[in-house]
Amino acid sequence: MRYSSFIRLFFLLIVVMSLTSCEVDEVPEVYETGTNQYVNDWMYQQMKKYYRWNNKMPDHVDLSLNPKEYFSKLLQKDDIYSYAIHPELPETAPQSIRRKYGFDLSFIEFQGKFYGVILYVLYDSPAKNNGLLRGQLITKINGTALNTVNYNQLYKSIIGSSNLDLEITSYSAESGFSDSKEISLLQGYTFGQPINYQVIEAKNTKTGYIEIPHFDVGQAQLFLQIFQELKSKSITELVLDLRYNGGGDIASATALSIILAPNIKSSDLFIKFEGNENGGNVDQSFKQALESNESKISFDALQSAHPAINKIYILCGNRTASASELIINNLKPYMEVITIGEKTFGKDVAGFPIEDDRIPGTKGWILYPAIYKLFNSRHEGNYSEGINPIIAVNEIQQAAVFPLGNSSEILLNTALNTITGNSAKMKTATLRSLPLSDPDFDADPLLIMIR
Repeated sequence: MRYSSFIRLFFLLIVVMSLTSCEVDEVPEVYETGTNQYVNDWMYQQMKKYYRWNNKMPDHVDLSLNPKEYFSKLLQKDDIYSYAIHPELPETAPQSIRRKYGFDLSFIEFQGKFYGVILYVLYDSPAKNNGLLRGQLITKINGTALNTVNYNQLYKSIIGSSNLDLEITSYSAESGFSDSKEISLLQGYTFGQPINYQVIEAKNTKTGYIEIPHFDVGQAQLFLQIFQELKSKSITELVLDLRYNGGGDIASATALSIILAPNIKSSDLFIKFEGNENGGNVDQSFKQALESNESKISFDALQSAHPAINKIYILCGNRTASASELIINNLKPYMEVITIGEKTFGKDVAGFPIEDDRIPGTKGWILYPAIYKLFNSRHEGNYSEGINPIIAVNEIQQAAVFPLGNSSEILLNTALNTITGNSAKMKTATLRSLPLSDPDFDADPLLIMIR
């Protein structure tokens, strides 16, 4: 063998050995089924592929950690939207007073005393079934009277409890406080909510009012029926109450938007999704966004229910989130949107559930990561800190808090006065709203299907 040929052969052997060595080194480690390492490695791979901010994920996190803790360490610092749950471990699901008992509350100081204010009560919830109503005042939580020092801690104690004892009273400007009574609640489930609507006539103007608690899958048919009725009653103004709507299905939110927006075409751009280098960017028209998860109701059918309006008044607050914020932001290119209330929650991301189904017949972890940032057709978005209302109003101005849909209720009254041109000034607030250091509200994921 010639020397030069020997050198070439030797070099080739080295290259082959080197490649073989690399292949051995790159074989992924296999973890024992069911261990934390087995679960967490899967989480990491899914997040590295889909997570909107995958390039900011840490390279090394202890795989032996509890999966819930491990997942939290993969998130960028200001991501409060992504979460992971295990269907057979209820404690992994997001916890809130609304989810456990079916009501929302806030706190006030009035005439030197401290109260919790019932703001929202879900239909057929433990709260509703035991007599809680919007506007009632809480004086004691589990036997402890509220004060300026303990109200925050008592609020947190409700989230961690499975049963609750409340002492409540009611207040009206005419008769003052009612006698106190005690109400006991056990945590339970609350299912689908009704949509309340009505027509309010004032100064020869017919205003439709509709309060939507959540955007459920398949609501297009219900929206169609409601707006056909409102249209038949010749409304010329519309107030949409989304202040306690935490989001939901994008196709249902799109269906409502198709009814509301005047003079749109099915091909008009409705939403822009911006993902990472794997997900890319996806633009969807009204028709595409509707058909992503709604096949029974057509664009044309929904548009035919459009009432004679060219602007909309949307009541909002810090529990207005996700799909509700999408409607506010993405209708702006097509109609005048007048928001009334307080700054919204600030969820400008969307995603789809990712389920660990590697073990047949066994339920695994489900990830709900932020996958896409959301923008409207003019590429307006970036409202992660919330959308500021055009007309800023705190719905708690007086100790007497009226039911939603009552014309005297603060936000609805503001909308009606704006519509009719009534410039009457609002009464000066007679109480002080108390801040919560860590509100428990969990915005619902904006669930999407990209086809």
